[in-house]
Amino acid sequence: MSHPDVPGRGTAANPPNRYEPLHVELEPDPDSDAPPAPTVFYRDASRTILAENDSPDIGFRFSLNPYRGCEHGCAYCYARPTHEYLGFSAGLDFERRIMVKEDAPALLRQTLASRRWEPQVVALSGNTDCYQPVERRLEITRRCLEVFAEFRNPVSAITKSALVARDADLFAELARQGAAHVLFSVTTLDPELARRMEPRAARPERRLEAMAALARAGVPVAVLIGPVIPGLNDAEIPRILEAAARAGAQSASWVLLRLPKPVDELFERWLEERYPERRARVLARIRDTRGGRLSDSTFGRRQRGEGEYAEQIAALFTAVAKKHGLDRPLPPLSIEAFRRPARGDEQLTLL
Repeated sequence: MSHPDVPGRGTAANPPNRYEPLHVELEPDPDSDAPPAPTVFYRDASRTILAENDSPDIGFRFSLNPYRGCEHGCAYCYARPTHEYLGFSAGLDFERRIMVKEDAPALLRQTLASRRWEPQVVALSGNTDCYQPVERRLEITRRCLEVFAEFRNPVSAITKSALVARDADLFAELARQGAAHVLFSVTTLDPELARRMEPRAARPERRLEAMAALARAGVPVAVLIGPVIPGLNDAEIPRILEAAARAGAQSASWVLLRLPKPVDELFERWLEERYPERRARVLARIRDTRGGRLSDSTFGRRQRGEGEYAEQIAALFTAVAKKHGLDRPLPPLSIEAFRRPARGDEQLTLL
């Protein structure tokens, strides 16, 4: 079935959930004047807030995701399949059915206050963006940052949103203790490509402005070209790194496009609809870096790919990063300042 374009969305398709036996898909009504389906927010009643992973190629053990699903609508997002675990589709559902963890700040405070918690870095946005549009209104991420600052627990955030600059005060407070980094995901400087590929994320220039604002506030910032899409945005690597360096980035990294099922089909459809003239070339280049496939989940290869074309991307990135002084890691985050503030009942006991 063909899917009409939905303005402001990465995809109009809702492929069947691979874990559900029943799939219902309504035929679009061409005569209907009804507006496109709005974003719907659901309360996530999770009783724990930190997700733990042991992946050897992921640089953190714990992450915090205030939202599940992401309204940014990035066509390539590797997190889309996680929405299937909730009974939704990885397609349009991922963009318009958002789970909201209203209790995240309280659950985080409870976790950090526990004597079982060993101070360590927590990643914000390990899965979906913690600064997606609804955060402007709900401020769940900001309230979580207030807890991190209260306990001085180190945090590393990654985002495609300029809204992160709103919280420069909290990141700066943590950074003074060596306890904060912010990574900006910048995939293109082409506003038209960004609009089509990441329809509700901040424009590239707005991300760079936010990066500069945090750098001025004393927060160590870095740029992540994530993902590099062979044949689509890899030629932009030099321009992106130069722009990030001007905005105050201290470090740079990159990851190769990953297309787990069913993101592979969604991305192919997106190419056909948005860039039909580039589709064959892009898919061929992706296969060149993935051993003839569109995706490879093998640790050690999934982030960088393999083959001559992947090596060329890596060599280009390395040379340009060195040219702009971005070929070094951010300063290590510290747990030295971690503290557990006394609770009110403990203070009364001391008095």
